[in-house]
Amino acid sequence: MRDLQIDWLQCFVAAVDAGSLSSAAGEIHRSQSAVSMQLKKLEAAVGHPLLVRGARRFELTPEGRTLLGYARRMLDLQAEAQAALGAADLTGRVRLGVPDDYASRYLTPVLKRFAPRHGGVEIELDCEQSTSLIPRVARGELDLALVSRDHARRGTLLFHEPMVWVGSPQFDVWRRNPLPIAVYEPTSLGRRSALNALALQGRPYKIVYNSSNLAGQIAAVESGLAVAVLTKCSAPAHLQLLGAEHGLGPLQPMEVAVYRSQASKGNKAVDSLQRMLIETLRVSA
Repeated sequence: MRDLQIDWLQCFVAAVDAGSLSSAAGEIHRSQSAVSMQLKKLEAAVGHPLLVRGARRFELTPEGRTLLGYARRMLDLQAEAQAALGAADLTGRVRLGVPDDYASRYLTPVLKRFAPRHGGVEIELDCEQSTSLIPRVARGELDLALVSRDHARRGTLLFHEPMVWVGSPQFDVWRRNPLPIAVYEPTSLGRRSALNALALQGRPYKIVYNSSNLAGQIAAVESGLAVAVLTKCSAPAHLQLLGAEHGLGPLQPMEVAVYRSQASKGNKAVDSLQRMLIETLRVSA
């Protein structure tokens, strides 16, 4: 077997995470034809096909699944070596976006690793809903964002975040008919998930509270005004998780991804923080 080139492995992992050649090309800032050529070289080197085109995205062959874990480790080790050797010289600013509900649970461990290594990098943090962050990254107003992605080709998939129904244990709001619910803004993926689940059950509901931030949703639930749908990581321990026994059906999880602007291409500080987000938060496929 020939030696495995880092460029080949980078294209392979990008294609797996993005689900298509065109999306992978955008993520690693290369042409689609270049990504395709690197994958062909990798398959030739290992002597096996690694990816097959499924109905909606690439699927791994058995050999591809075996190689993927090694490829991720090799890329992570390279990134660690680069960070260790270049940390003292790395300076600049990164404009980072994250929704409120992901900030403390997921961003904090990343920044705790990043800050000691890259003290010369200034991070400018904006907390907004994913539906606001995504267009800002696309326009180049933000360099990176941790988002609930709105389609399968948006950014690099990190993990799936469960969604849960929550209510106050002091009020049996879930018994009411129609069900009073608190929701985010109309474009919110969480709102869409809640309304779809209720529609599938055929359960009558009434929107009684709208808020674009997590604190507002929690306040509505705590006061006994409504039940709400939250990401599991953001559900306070003092609230009650509701499920089938309360007449509330399952919810689709959120696909959480790191999304990068094309305008930040070549920015080493952004490169480093993006790698750190992926290394810290990604769940292996």
